[in-house]
Amino acid sequence: MEILGLPLIYYGAMILKVLVAFVFVLLTVAYATYAERKLIGFMQVRIGPNRTGPKGLLQPIADGIKLFFKEEIIPAQANKFAFVIAPLVSLIPAFISFAVIPFGDSITFAGYKIPLQIAGYTDSTGSILDVNVGVLYILAAASMGVYGIVLAGWSSNSKYSLLGGLRASAQMISYELTVGLTIVCVFMLSESLSLQTIVANQAGLFGWYIFRNPFIFVAGIIFFIASLAELNRTPFDLPEAETELVSGFCTEYSSMKYAMFFMAEYANMVTASAVTTTLFLGGWHGPFHPVINFVGKVYFLLFVMMWIRATYPRYRYDQLMSLGWKCFLPIALFLIMGNAFWITLFK
Repeated sequence: MEILGLPLIYYGAMILKVLVAFVFVLLTVAYATYAERKLIGFMQVRIGPNRTGPKGLLQPIADGIKLFFKEEIIPAQANKFAFVIAPLVSLIPAFISFAVIPFGDSITFAGYKIPLQIAGYTDSTGSILDVNVGVLYILAAASMGVYGIVLAGWSSNSKYSLLGGLRASAQMISYELTVGLTIVCVFMLSESLSLQTIVANQAGLFGWYIFRNPFIFVAGIIFFIASLAELNRTPFDLPEAETELVSGFCTEYSSMKYAMFFMAEYANMVTASAVTTTLFLGGWHGPFHPVINFVGKVYFLLFVMMWIRATYPRYRYDQLMSLGWKCFLPIALFLIMGNAFWITLFK
């Protein structure tokens, strides 16, 4: 049986892939909080969570239950609709970005070749097809997340929240340019916006784009750092700076609305790690099973994000803007030109 030219099995496989990706992100988000607290505790010669369950492993579950039962508070002077919808606007883009990310090669089931990508399918010749502008889709989805932060800051009717929202919007505009320009180096090598094509062109250990030439190597590092600024992660967590803005854009939030902002931050960390892996680190290519290769690279990048948080202090706001406009933006433009010369000279 076929629907819109595709066998029914593809729709069942798509639903299953959505569920697997959703559960993977949720579990990673839950235990990334635990891992980060334990890791930072180790680096600061502390113990970290160790009371709830063996070695503190049930701490994320306890935190989730606690937040679920806390009182929901909406400030009297807040714009209630925007205040309620803002956490959803932040959370949803982090999850929908996974639709186009290939997390493995393909599996064969009932005679059909099913790619391990939610938005992927195979044609009559057995070739894997996907969204041919997948990178643009991810950039568009990631750009939507900041609207939730801006809405939260404006709708709370709080000076601290408003300052946090304004900082987030300025930060997103500043570093979105760098993220887009560093990805141009990937386009120049792949000659495609399809993530399947980009991953397929990185077969072999030294086929990963980050190893192709020194310009794209630096572009990969700058992309990762600019992604941290996009995520409002330390040392770029100016929109929620606790020492000066209490909690910034989420100062007035409580219970599950606060938890959704918390989930959005860690889900965006997973998404940024997955995109970096796909664009620069060979995607699912590697020495082990494709899914293990992909997940291992994503978890390694999550570890680096946590390591950076434990190591570096927060930037001042003028330093943040200077880094984006006076440092990263010119370097990204130089890398595009250098990459073009390298490709022309060495093919």
